[in-house]
Amino acid sequence: MLGKTGLRLAEVGYGAWGIGNSSWLGADDAQSLRALHRAMDLGVNFVDTALVYGDGASEALVGAAVRARAEPIYVASKIAPKNMTWPPRADVPVAQVFPASHVIASTERSLRNLGLERVDLQQFHAWSDAWCGQGDWLAAIDQLKRQGKIGHFGVSINDHQSDNAIALIETGLVDSVQVIYNVFEQSPAERLLPACLRHNVGVIVRVALDEGGLTGAIGADSVFPDGDFRNEYFRGERRRQVAERVGAIAAALDIEVAQMAETALRFVLSHPAVSVVIPGMRSLRNVDKNCAVADGRGLPAAQLATLAQHRWVRNFYQP
Repeated sequence: MLGKTGLRLAEVGYGAWGIGNSSWLGADDAQSLRALHRAMDLGVNFVDTALVYGDGASEALVGAAVRARAEPIYVASKIAPKNMTWPPRADVPVAQVFPASHVIASTERSLRNLGLERVDLQQFHAWSDAWCGQGDWLAAIDQLKRQGKIGHFGVSINDHQSDNAIALIETGLVDSVQVIYNVFEQSPAERLLPACLRHNVGVIVRVALDEGGLTGAIGADSVFPDGDFRNEYFRGERRRQVAERVGAIAAALDIEVAQMAETALRFVLSHPAVSVVIPGMRSLRNVDKNCAVADGRGLPAAQLATLAQHRWVRNFYQP
């Protein structure tokens, strides 16, 4: 269950950042549609996209796939900050970031891109707990719910700021949070995930595979296309560091490096607060591998204890 929403989701959903010519390069639309349909054939019933992914192109692909299906597929999207600033500054009032008019206009645009009458989960694409009690955004969310244009409301927590939604969670106004949580980035387990359990808030995990780092496919000599965001994410010595750390994890668990992606997904799904994980998957091979993890089986306690020792605190804003 996605918290208190009543939505029952397969454990593995589809993260649609990588389609629609967004910051992940190398996929064409036909390939993306094949991957979407294959995932849905295998039971995926939740797709997470955003208005800014390919300037609406990702939403258009998601909508085309969903409209072609007979079974219910739940769609989540996101409203970008009006000032297009990530992460948001706490000293900037929410009236400049998510004013009601912007919330409504962005949702209307997403609905047109998707070709759907409703977004099942509409999310703010950034959040600062300094905004609790500020602005007219909540009135816009209530209006969109009354009109049937959105079903539920959530926030996507800023990268590596997992505590920066706890005040919002405690207000009871939010139905779900989306957060980076993986073997390397374990901070959400300290305060955020327990808060979500206490308040029955759904948890959507993104970057469970560390943008590919926890798949075992990133090596010291890995090359990405010009313009691909991974050139920045894995800049400097990061490729070598990732490969060494993944090798050490595999050795500690006595598994093959090729098993790391499955292990990383199961690590995330082993936490009782997590409702769904949304890996990006553009190839049919990766769709098949990732969807096979949605079987309700987490990791044994001994493996979880081992993985807890492999947290990696990184500074993403310096070389």
